[in-house]
Amino acid sequence: MALVGKNLSPLPALREMLHLMSELLGLNRGRIVLSDENRQFCRIRHAYGLTRNEIERGCYAFGEGITGRVIQNGQLAIVQDIDQEPSFLARAVERSKLPPGPVAFIALPISIDRVTVGVLACHRIRRRSRAIADDLTLLRILATLIGQLLQLETRLQEKTQALEQQNAALARALESATARYGIIGTSPRLLSAISELERVSDSAASVLLLGESGTGKELFARALHLASPRRDKAFIKINCAAIPDALFESELFGYERGAFTGAATMRAGWFEQADAGTIFLDEIGELPLTMQTKLLRTLQEGTMTRLGGKREIRIDVRLVAATNRDLQAEVARGAFRQDLYYRLNVIPIHLPSLAERRDDIRALALHFISHANQVNQRNVNLTASALDRLQQHSWPGNIRELANVIERIVLLADRPILDAAGVERFLPDERAASLAPQPVDTPDVQDHASVLAANMRRATLLPMRPYERVGSHSADALRETLRQCAGNKSRAAQMLGMTVRQFNYRWQKLGLANV
Repeated sequence: MALVGKNLSPLPALREMLHLMSELLGLNRGRIVLSDENRQFCRIRHAYGLTRNEIERGCYAFGEGITGRVIQNGQLAIVQDIDQEPSFLARAVERSKLPPGPVAFIALPISIDRVTVGVLACHRIRRRSRAIADDLTLLRILATLIGQLLQLETRLQEKTQALEQQNAALARALESATARYGIIGTSPRLLSAISELERVSDSAASVLLLGESGTGKELFARALHLASPRRDKAFIKINCAAIPDALFESELFGYERGAFTGAATMRAGWFEQADAGTIFLDEIGELPLTMQTKLLRTLQEGTMTRLGGKREIRIDVRLVAATNRDLQAEVARGAFRQDLYYRLNVIPIHLPSLAERRDDIRALALHFISHANQVNQRNVNLTASALDRLQQHSWPGNIRELANVIERIVLLADRPILDAAGVERFLPDERAASLAPQPVDTPDVQDHASVLAANMRRATLLPMRPYERVGSHSADALRETLRQCAGNKSRAAQMLGMTVRQFNYRWQKLGLANV
């Protein structure tokens, strides 16, 4: 019987029955005794008129005393006078606490599907004028109702347990599915994006990953590749923002030189290397217009020509592109080809920001801290309050920012366990977001000097570099800063609130001569 062994939660209906038995019928100290899962012992689970200590004492082995005998044999037991019955134990309620004179004890079996699972018992004062047969009739009705209620409660618990197990299994399946791609989290927005990814994984349609910087676009692109039939082929990733304009064509499509001189050299481009596989173009909004035209032709015709070559090469490539820009706005202002946008935007998938999946922050933080501890040979841990504090932070830099903060915590923590106050000093000041550097549009030296001074102040206020667009600084601003730093690009980058790599990239994008 499924009921056996269940420590049922008190049901208000059962207590009310025992209350009415006492107040209306004079059948006092009513109790419901239920067996354990091994059917070796039974104990009082519900009672009215008994103290906590009396309830705790009400434990009987099967066959022990009147109660144990009823639950073992499933037969009604009536003791006319408990003082004259040697097998009556008076274990739960001491005889001294009962009224003087003859006291009867009635115990009825509670059955479910013809299996005795408990006992309904009470005391009855012998001087009652009502016939005991009437009391027995009412008690049998109550015992039947109690059995039905317990059966309903048991089935409800079994259904609830089955649903909990099913939910746990689904959660494990979701976690294993996301873990298969190296993606951590089970928030609805994240799972929705993964579901969209898996639904289009078997097709060859282009996929455009949209979302803020740091949301894991490369990880999603790789997940799409792993979920596709191309999983055993090449996965090529290219950051369009890191390639100088002059090298785009040779990097993407390769080149041929000296074909007619006898000293020919050839290099396969990224598209050729990705044949039968997947190519991921990150920051595709940085692609020059001339390359947008050539990329569109390659996508439409499935062919490419190396730089300097004459022969068309047929390729079969699944393109995944990503951007944190509003490409529609770029199309409207003429910075991005409309036909290429439509070609890329066949399957758009929006990746949620970390603020949209806050429930995943704890799991991500624990993953990053475990990785950072392993890499740096440290043993730093976070308390529950520290994880709560991380979960409350805004994280404008998304997952990348969280990973950087966790690594900083591991490297700079002065004690092995940090609470909320301990991690607070490592978090970027959310109020400093308004202090992010603004584009400098005029070459005025005096105004530029004030901008540099402000940037230096911001550098001391911001624990982490703010996220900026590529065109955040003008050519005059870069030249003036570099001049003030005596040609030291590292110092100039620091003054402008960026990394050396970002400074060099902006320098190249603006076509400035080397210093």
